[in-house]
Amino acid sequence: MCATRDRHPTFKASFAERANDASHPLANYLLRLMELKKSNLCLSADVTTARELLTLADRIGPSIVVLKTHYDLVAGWDYHPQTGTGAKLGALARKHGFLIFEDRKFGDIGSTVQLQYTAGTARIIDWAHIVNVNMVPGKAAVTALQQAAARWRSRVNYEVRTSVSVGTPVSDSFDENGEEVDEQSTLAPTAASKDLPPPSSYRGEHNNGRKGSIVSITTLTQSFEPVDSPRFSNSIAEGDELVYAGIEEPPWERGLLILAQMSSEGNFMTKEYTQACVEAAREHKDFVMGFVSQETLNSEPTDAFISMTPGCQLPPEGDEEDGVIVGDGLGQQYNTPSKVVGINGSDIIIVGRGILKAASPQDEAERYRKKAWKAYLNRIGQHP
Repeated sequence: MCATRDRHPTFKASFAERANDASHPLANYLLRLMELKKSNLCLSADVTTARELLTLADRIGPSIVVLKTHYDLVAGWDYHPQTGTGAKLGALARKHGFLIFEDRKFGDIGSTVQLQYTAGTARIIDWAHIVNVNMVPGKAAVTALQQAAARWRSRVNYEVRTSVSVGTPVSDSFDENGEEVDEQSTLAPTAASKDLPPPSSYRGEHNNGRKGSIVSITTLTQSFEPVDSPRFSNSIAEGDELVYAGIEEPPWERGLLILAQMSSEGNFMTKEYTQACVEAAREHKDFVMGFVSQETLNSEPTDAFISMTPGCQLPPEGDEEDGVIVGDGLGQQYNTPSKVVGINGSDIIIVGRGILKAASPQDEAERYRKKAWKAYLNRIGQHP
């Protein structure tokens, strides 16, 4: 890392100051949310049932600003657009004030990632504010995801209004013989009209002179109408009226994180790969919010990206905060919040098992929130 005097301006800037300069609407919202909640904690909710996921989101939501999901891990995920798991997570996100980050790590050709993002059973784009991409396929995957999000954004604030009317036709609609009047029947017959089959009310020789009667007519009308609120019209009613105090609902825009660095031992993300990620982000600033990385990757004066860092863990309470933390034996390497945020300049810590496996996940989430926020305050020179 560079010396402190050579740090990028975002290293010392507060989240509120950075929000004022953020061009991405979702990045602006997230930075303001972090300042409001005094939290830079993301929970990695790697659980295997929908019940566990929703319970965690509700209980730990007050401590976090981002909830990271892996929907394909979850047994019992309900794909219903109105009452399903995604809609319920959306209601909890509004209630507690956090964004949903689906850790999909898209990594395929452009047309495939677009379909994975916007189609299929999950329709990730409908409920996840943020997704991420593995840059191995190249910049085309980022471009494709941005195009898909733009198309979705252009349509999502319109909803289809359907009206159904059922009733008995008034007498003015019929002639004196009880036949329905067709305005087009007064037009001169065309050459082809003589070949048309008789209408359903045609009186053949076997109808015994009885008149047909119309009991009712059903009219179905559909139209597109604008929706002003970013709250989905197909979201669940339960809890929908609850919105976290002090901030508006998240904007419609979707955001992308580029997977630029990993915390696992022996990964193949070289410096050249990471630099290519940064270049792709700069070329897609309207869509790319930042990175999943081990440090801040802002280096040019105009860079204003958010960095989120996994592999963050605290020693047991009472132990030295910056003591050695052993990995998980499966390649994961851990760092403390003070190093990730205070030294490496990352903005948000991503914590999973450190919270999930605690005796009290709620209390442990608060411990992580306080430690990460303290590291941030120390970094910008506002000592708690």
